[in-house]
Amino acid sequence: MLLEVRDLSVNYGHIEAIRDLSFEVPEGTVVTLIGANGAGKSTTLKTISGLRKIRAGSVFYEGKDLAKVSPDRRVQMGISQSPEGRGIFPGMTVRENLEMGAYVRRDRNTAALAPDFERVLTLFPRLQERIKQPAGNLSGGEQQMLAIGRALMAQPRLLLLDEPSMGLAPKLIHQIFRIIEEINSQGTTVLLVEQNAAQALRRADHAYLLETGEIVRSGTGAELAGDAAVRAAYLGGDT
Repeated sequence: MLLEVRDLSVNYGHIEAIRDLSFEVPEGTVVTLIGANGAGKSTTLKTISGLRKIRAGSVFYEGKDLAKVSPDRRVQMGISQSPEGRGIFPGMTVRENLEMGAYVRRDRNTAALAPDFERVLTLFPRLQERIKQPAGNLSGGEQQMLAIGRALMAQPRLLLLDEPSMGLAPKLIHQIFRIIEEINSQGTTVLLVEQNAAQALRRADHAYLLETGEIVRSGTGAELAGDAAVRAAYLGGDT
């Protein structure tokens, strides 16, 4: 198993953000977490990345307990995140942003990075056109492409995607999800947090529904998409 989350509980101050959360991410799959705002989805990804402190429970990556592993070391081990809100560096060029994604790698010379640049710019041709421009000048969709591309520059085995469709037009949403499918087909495992439940479940090998910090339903993407309660609560307005 590539990733195992066991009985995980995380607090924000005195507020319990997630409690007794347990799920698995097999290698080579797309696993999605869906749920309303405040359900604990982004907190879960931040905890896996090492950005939130665990109150109870464990996170295992390739069988190794990550409790004492720093965030940068987790990236070196193969866990990379594209954060909610994109988090690009607006004053830096597209190329410089992509180079930042490879910062924790030991092989940061130009020759070593060339195959990763080629991969990212093949997935996102628009970034090639903008390669010398400041990232702050990009459209919202282009910035999302850059955030995902930057995460890929770390050569992840596990890619954490937090709300990749947020704020995008429907045409761009379909494009981003097609690219996620392509990334997965190239061998990268994907753990996806997404409010557009219809698009997420359509691509998911397995899915978990979070409500108020707990998993209340799980199954294949198709099973959750066909669940009457899930459809009524989360699929009515998705495209």
